[in-house]
Amino acid sequence: MRAFELSKPGSVDVPRLHAVDRLDFEPGSGEVSIDIAACAVCRTDLQIVEGDLAARRLPIVPGHQAVGRVRAVGPGVGRWQPGDRVGVAWLGGACGSCPRCDEGLENLCEQAQFNGWDRDGGFAESMTARADYVFPVPPIFTDVEAAPLLCGGIIGYRSLRIAGIQPGARLGLYGFGASALLALQVARHWGCELFVATRSRAEQARALEMGAVWAGSYHEQPPVALDAVVTFAPVGFVMIEALKAVRPGGTVAINAIHLDTIPEFPYELMWRERGIRSVANFTRRDAEEFLHLAGEIPISTVPDIYPLADVNVALHRLKTGDVDGAAVLVNR
Repeated sequence: MRAFELSKPGSVDVPRLHAVDRLDFEPGSGEVSIDIAACAVCRTDLQIVEGDLAARRLPIVPGHQAVGRVRAVGPGVGRWQPGDRVGVAWLGGACGSCPRCDEGLENLCEQAQFNGWDRDGGFAESMTARADYVFPVPPIFTDVEAAPLLCGGIIGYRSLRIAGIQPGARLGLYGFGASALLALQVARHWGCELFVATRSRAEQARALEMGAVWAGSYHEQPPVALDAVVTFAPVGFVMIEALKAVRPGGTVAINAIHLDTIPEFPYELMWRERGIRSVANFTRRDAEEFLHLAGEIPISTVPDIYPLADVNVALHRLKTGDVDGAAVLVNR
């Protein structure tokens, strides 16, 4: 089995992942082994590879948006059978017994594990995963179409929930990459009025084509006060610009596992019960709900396809902004 390992984080201006040949691991108790057909590449993968997120384990195989078919099931697995098509996402497991897990907030479990960070992930020909943390993939999607749903889509969906957005409300999306493309389609399905801020004029045009009523730069004010904003750019000043755009009582939800910094800003921007919420990972409930909804809408993804061997190329292009939609690695 071929996999691409990270041994030493650093700039992807030079290749960081190296091909290794491994034995195909048999699934342990409660696990499944999966033959991977496609795995999307996320900005979180880039942050792990470059060291913006401190390594949890080295060497590690990154990747957490994998779609494939179950090859074998370990002892105690009843839900899945060999041949089932499944998706693997960022959250790879939780303890199941702490107060956060008891509250249905397994995403906040102190012992949570993450695919491609704590466990070897999907930049490989196969992987093992906890059977209770893999998900059915709606049949309407091909493997390549489904892969981008498994991180940006699910966490974008949770971001909308954290922002408290209601059907028909005015929603801002600040940043318009792969995750925002998917969140826009959910919000549009809910009848929201959409306002998009992004530095790219091409992305502004795409947002308008996809149903936004307004698109501008981060430093432009939308024509009306917004009920909520979800930020997708991993830079702190964007959060400040979002705060300027929300009405009193509105919420800014930050969809980022890593933010460069939060600049100093006047308290008046937060006053009158404006709120800032971080979005941390997702729960299995989020994943199941979103994937079901994605198949119903159906959501359209924009895969930018690379062979697995070009994983370093995909990471570099993601860094430089040369990926159109979502980079997806395929095993051929």
